[in-house]
Amino acid sequence: MISSLGTTTSTPKLHIRKHQTHTKMVTGGSHGHRAPRLFGRERPLHATLGGRGAADIILWRRKEVSASILGAATAAYGLFEVAEYHFLTLACYAAMIAMLTFFIWTNASAFLNLPVPRIPETVLSERATRQAILGLHRRLNWVVHRLYDIACGQDLKMFILTVVSLYIGSVFASCFSSLTLLYLVVVCVMTVPALYERYEQEVDHLVARGSHDLRGHLAKMDSGVLRKIPRGKGATTAAANGATNMQAWHRSQAS
Repeated sequence: MISSLGTTTSTPKLHIRKHQTHTKMVTGGSHGHRAPRLFGRERPLHATLGGRGAADIILWRRKEVSASILGAATAAYGLFEVAEYHFLTLACYAAMIAMLTFFIWTNASAFLNLPVPRIPETVLSERATRQAILGLHRRLNWVVHRLYDIACGQDLKMFILTVVSLYIGSVFASCFSSLTLLYLVVVCVMTVPALYERYEQEVDHLVARGSHDLRGHLAKMDSGVLRKIPRGKGATTAAANGATNMQAWHRSQAS
């Protein structure tokens, strides 16, 4: 009787210990501290992506629009890549069908008492087009300055990692056509951030462990190989110029 009671009372404690152990493994610390967020960001993912309509679409807060974009990209990929339709031929057919539809609708509106069709302002919005172009220019300018800063800096490990990453990207891109690569980018943009937001703690914990192991291997390589490579005075001068140019670019962007 007593042994059975002891067994029944110890079982919930065992489950509680297992749950606490799993929670510590997920949060990444023995005291319940949360693992650092991906890319060292401090804001939530929605705010990092801009916190506006684009972030809502990428994170599937507006499910109808997100599903429409992903469906349209899939349909375009199927027409152009799988069915091998030419873009100009399909565009001409679409324009002819649209013109015939508007022609019949406009002429029939007087007899059927229907409103005349009009193009929505959001399709050809000048403000949205200007904001998209400026945003693309800002990001492209940041990428160019960042690559220049890495190429002129003294961080040899970052330079090697960047060159290797670019080489891997070129090899990966050579295995696909441009349309397939663009479709893969759209699918990744529309799925990866939403999945990361759902499993954020688990991904951050795994990335933190992986980055810790990678830093250990890089430290061993740095002490054993990279520090033995002689460095000239030109690298120091180029690094100083690169840092000055990068600071000037950040001040111009802030102003």
